[in-house]
Amino acid sequence: MPPRNRRLTLRSLLALCTIILGAGTAWAVDAIAVEIVPVEERPLTFDIKLTGTIAAQDSIDLSFPAGGRITSILVQAGDSVRGGYALARSDDVQQQQALVQALAGVEAAQAAEQQAAQAAARTAELLERGVGTRAAADAAEQALAAARGQLESARTSLRQARRAVLDAVIRAPQAAVVTARWAEPGQVVGAAQPILRLAALTRLEAVFQVPDTPQLDGAADARISLVPLDRPGAELTARVTEIAPLVDPATGSVTVRAAVDGPFDASLLGAAVQGTLHMPAGTGIEVPWSALSASGPSPAVWRVAPDGTVALAPVEIERFATGRVVLRSGVSPGDSVVGEGSHLMFPGRRVVPGKGS
Repeated sequence: MPPRNRRLTLRSLLALCTIILGAGTAWAVDAIAVEIVPVEERPLTFDIKLTGTIAAQDSIDLSFPAGGRITSILVQAGDSVRGGYALARSDDVQQQQALVQALAGVEAAQAAEQQAAQAAARTAELLERGVGTRAAADAAEQALAAARGQLESARTSLRQARRAVLDAVIRAPQAAVVTARWAEPGQVVGAAQPILRLAALTRLEAVFQVPDTPQLDGAADARISLVPLDRPGAELTARVTEIAPLVDPATGSVTVRAAVDGPFDASLLGAAVQGTLHMPAGTGIEVPWSALSASGPSPAVWRVAPDGTVALAPVEIERFATGRVVLRSGVSPGDSVVGEGSHLMFPGRRVVPGKGS
């Protein structure tokens, strides 16, 4: 190669090296915007996944006080009813006959009481005139007392007969939603046999069947996040109100009930839900999962120095949580670590807050 061309080639290589070194120096010096997370000690929770259903906190089972044949059922499961609304009727022929007899009995007892009262008044007047006897007056008073007793007994029978006629109709005790129907018209049912179940429009609760674990001992009053399985976007919150003291021998599980926050939503009745029980787990240090890196075979995070440079800090992991990592050691409250953007770090690189910091 001619000397002139050789000199040009060397000059070109030197210029190119200068450009590359200049670019590398600028890359090393310029700060990069990343998520900087302050390290804080905060209350921790231990999450337990649950699956259950939504039910009414106050349910009412309705039945006829006396057995008989059902003549009509006026509602279906899912219907909303007002207080006093007629829900079902049974054959009341016998009750109506008993009511007629009770009315007749009251009329007869009233007539007998009036006659006894008149007789007692006459004997008392004769006694005052001196033409009657004390024995006759006393007998008339006893007859009047007996007649009044019979009248009161007849009135009691009348009230019972009227009550029996009313009991032949099942009415809603308050505003509610029908959640179950266990009988059909024409069916003969026994006394107190459940016919309908109502959900009172008070509050909803989530009911879970969970394995018996020691963690449940601290679940009283714990918070639960709920997501209905048929409404993935909907989120509810609840608070544990009851943990069954005994294990169900049939399933080996424990019933956990949690009152759902917010107004009553009848459309959620019977819905399957997935819950996350947030159990208190003391205090500790949490960092986002994006902050986790590695130093050889060990986990590490990028600690941010006061001058904005980063250094790799080995850490010990306590446990993993959803989107978070709980650290046992390696960083302390007051430190700052790199969250999102940690994969772009190298020792000594400068960072500035950005990307959600």
